[in-house]
Amino acid sequence: MKDNLFVITVLGKDRGGLVTEITSKLAENNLNIIDIEQSVIHGLFSMFMLVDFSNSKRNIDEIKGQIYDSAKNVGVDLTITPRSEYGYEDDSNERDIIKITIIGKDKPGIVAAVSRKLFELDLNIERIKMIARGDLLAMEMSVDLKGSVKLNGLRRELQEVGEKIGVDILVQPEDLSRFRKRLVVFDMDGTVIDGEILDELAKAVGIEKEISEITGKGMRGEIDFEESLRTRVMMLKGVKECILKEIRDNMKLTPGAEELINVLKNIGYKIALISGGFTYFADVFKEKFGFDYVYANKLVIKNGKLTGEIEGDIIDSKKKAEIMEEIARKENIQRDDIIAIGDGANDQIMLKNAGLGIAFNPKEILKKEADGVITKDNLKGLMYCLGVTEKDLGRL
Repeated sequence: MKDNLFVITVLGKDRGGLVTEITSKLAENNLNIIDIEQSVIHGLFSMFMLVDFSNSKRNIDEIKGQIYDSAKNVGVDLTITPRSEYGYEDDSNERDIIKITIIGKDKPGIVAAVSRKLFELDLNIERIKMIARGDLLAMEMSVDLKGSVKLNGLRRELQEVGEKIGVDILVQPEDLSRFRKRLVVFDMDGTVIDGEILDELAKAVGIEKEISEITGKGMRGEIDFEESLRTRVMMLKGVKECILKEIRDNMKLTPGAEELINVLKNIGYKIALISGGFTYFADVFKEKFGFDYVYANKLVIKNGKLTGEIEGDIIDSKKKAEIMEEIARKENIQRDDIIAIGDGANDQIMLKNAGLGIAFNPKEILKKEADGVITKDNLKGLMYCLGVTEKDLGRL
């Protein structure tokens, strides 16, 4: 059969009916298309086909002449080359296709840097597709892992490349990435909002340095989260509620957060906010942005002042993961259909247990558990990892 396989390449200016014209001529001659890929880039049409000539009763040269005439009639360039000229590889082994998503500001050298690393790792790029190009560039590559590199090893290698060239690179198994995730779980402080609420409270009452030091240790996993949280809240005993309200009314969203949330809601995702912060601030997101679920710790306020206490159990790393799974059960959503996004040690288990765990502008400790890292300016780029296109955004 190999001697009867031909590669047909079609290139030219796009117009209606090109695919019909060429493939109809193949059908008339009883030629079977084994594989095909077609695309249009800025009005330029390209199509590649692997075609089996073995079932045709006609002379091969006669068939080629008819196909060339069809191409001439519609004004495109067409070549027909025996598959044997390209050599053969044994493709009987099961492939392990990985989807690589590149997000960042457009600049020269992105494709070159990523492809160079893949070549060094002996990995072959099977497909490259531009998803978006504007304020934010988004591109997909499909690569056969071939068992030569472990998935986590590839993530680390490409993360280093991304850091060098200033883009974010996320790696997912294609079989999982093909299915759109149905639940997105966000952390609040440092993820949806740009900053830490406790640090803002501390700044307002003049103990910013003391509290930010404890915050940093907790985010890096150097001290227990519950200990860190209770210590900081106790230091704020006596702070007036009017100060909390002022900070709540002036919370600054992370760039791209509102757009991402609106897109997710419009395309039917369930969205949840699970925070180690406080309901006094988190509940705003349910009212203003339509979060389906909001969980956070509750500050105790008496006589218009903080008592320095937190009501009930603390939402720590373990509790965050438990709440995420509770929401998934309620919505009948599988783990593989969950995306979790967070920035600190308190998000470790949640990210590890999700189908896609994204470390956002993270502390080092979180990078080890994440499937991918997104930096501060690229949050809205997450939508491109879910299969959202610029055309989708235009409709929304």
